[in-house]
Amino acid sequence: MKDALREACALLEQGEVVALPTETVYGLAADAFNPAAVAKVFSVKERPSFDPLIVHIASRGDLKRVAIVPDDIAETVDKLASNFWPGPLTLILPRHPDVPDLVTSGLPTVAVRQSAHPVFRAINKALGRPIAAPSANRFGSISPTSASAVLKELGGRIPLVVDAGACCEGLESTIISIEPREGKKPVFRLHRAGPVTKEMLQPFGKVEKVRDPVGQAPQAPGQLASHYAPRTPLVLLEKPEDFIPEEGKRYGLLSYTGSDDGRYVNLHDWETVESLSPGSGKLAEAAIRLFYVVRRLDEAGLDAIIAEPVSETGLGVAIMDRLRRAAAKPSTLS
Repeated sequence: MKDALREACALLEQGEVVALPTETVYGLAADAFNPAAVAKVFSVKERPSFDPLIVHIASRGDLKRVAIVPDDIAETVDKLASNFWPGPLTLILPRHPDVPDLVTSGLPTVAVRQSAHPVFRAINKALGRPIAAPSANRFGSISPTSASAVLKELGGRIPLVVDAGACCEGLESTIISIEPREGKKPVFRLHRAGPVTKEMLQPFGKVEKVRDPVGQAPQAPGQLASHYAPRTPLVLLEKPEDFIPEEGKRYGLLSYTGSDDGRYVNLHDWETVESLSPGSGKLAEAAIRLFYVVRRLDEAGLDAIIAEPVSETGLGVAIMDRLRRAAAKPSTLS
């Protein structure tokens, strides 16, 4: 692993992009202060330039290198960083002038977090510069939670994938911006649900979901309506009776528990059934397995993936967010 870390740092210093593990998903990393390197991230991912990137810092002390924290939210930022960094919480803050326009898609703000993954943190520290790193997949498709998934997405496009096994969270970071209120707890604008849940944030402020931009450029990563989508059309059912199969079509089920007594499992003679949390129905396990399971179904030669919903509490909010965006991809089914 030491050789891989040295090679990754050397490539990043040369302005190359490499795939690195984080606790959320694998990221496509570049030196955030090198516009040419950042441009390669957009090119490799085929990502539109209006979709900003997350900047990762090696330590809380590096925050001042990428952001200018206003006095009226400084105490809140400090509390959030103390409780959730390193970890899967991204803060949207006023950007530092040193951050290239391409990283922020020209916005006056920057999305920043400190990863908890030991490999990513070691490379971030050794490089000595912030790292811009969106998910290591082609734009809009399923996020990778393993090195093998990165290779399926980007094999031949990048010089190095650092393999550190499966990601421990499985969902992209929670993204919030902070709105101060005099004499009251601040408002946290939730731009993307993730592993740091509403319930975890509520002791520090009031959480309000931000509506996705319609017909406008996103103000944060992961806000586009169609995202995290498999190539196979995915249909998210709100209730079992919504499923009306077409003759001759091959359907696979994305089940929560895979239980035989489930209303969705017994709904149809499925070609295959994949479970998010086999038998137990644990949201934490479901979050970790989500992209892995969707990828397996996408590779099963189906006409459509039918997904059953999960409870929208805790991590279920983030899981349902990803499923709705995956289902928003235009379907080719009649």
